[in-house]
Amino acid sequence: MSVSENLHTRSYPEPAAALQLLKPITWFPPMWAYLCGIVSSGVSPTGQWGLILLGVILAGPVVCGMSQAANDWCDRHVDAINEPYRPIPSGRIPGRWGLYIALAMSVLSLAIGWLLGPWGFGATVLGVAAAWAYSAEPVRLKKSGWWGPGLVGLCYEGLPWFTGAAVLSAGAPSLQIVAIAALYAIGAHGIMTLNDFKALEGDRQTGVNSLPVTLGPRRAAQVACAVMAVPQILVIALLVAWDKPIHALGVAAVLAVQFWAMTILFKDPKGKAPWYNGTGVALYVSGMMIAAFALRGFS
Repeated sequence: MSVSENLHTRSYPEPAAALQLLKPITWFPPMWAYLCGIVSSGVSPTGQWGLILLGVILAGPVVCGMSQAANDWCDRHVDAINEPYRPIPSGRIPGRWGLYIALAMSVLSLAIGWLLGPWGFGATVLGVAAAWAYSAEPVRLKKSGWWGPGLVGLCYEGLPWFTGAAVLSAGAPSLQIVAIAALYAIGAHGIMTLNDFKALEGDRQTGVNSLPVTLGPRRAAQVACAVMAVPQILVIALLVAWDKPIHALGVAAVLAVQFWAMTILFKDPKGKAPWYNGTGVALYVSGMMIAAFALRGFS
């Protein structure tokens, strides 16, 4: 059944399909990054738990959920090839409901961001704009295997980290916090590249030039792992330079295990990419929190 046929099989979305559209499994990275920002700020959370909870909800279910809804709407024809069981191509979210949900959540994102003050609102505006720039024509940065993952990495790891630190401290974070958040955001480019493996065939047919399409699975996996590893090496070097040897050792330890996981990935890049996304990425974000604790004294 074609996408256009499926769009008219129902009048209203299935509730379960609407939740699936928001992809709860993708909420964790920005929520974790926001908490890294909270920790790295060095500000006591006492009396600010409501603000922290609101920021975590904004980063995950609201902004990230909105970005997933926007992406699924803009990708409905690609999903009809890669994942025809997805909510929109399957018809469980009919008509233009996918678009309406994405637009409504964009407005909700801005409303909640406003409650977090000028730093939180400014970051929310950037996050919402980036989500649409990534997915929607005529910009659709997703078509580029370099710009697309870079933008997502920035919004998944760097922007929430910066926002968490800025909101809790009610001011601009230190240069050390900005540097570490930026390095982990750059490294997240590799995570996004590995995530593109699941859409390889549909991307190839619809002109999305992801790195797995343009470089091939093996070369794309090598590039993704290098992009993830180099920023972490720089993080270790900075922590050593800032007299944080224990934290540097912790980040080095999780990176060492990632190197082992990379050897498994390289044996079958396309088949092992989902496995690495669960194993290597968990190690990557563990290093983020270790670095966040190291930064507490710099605020």
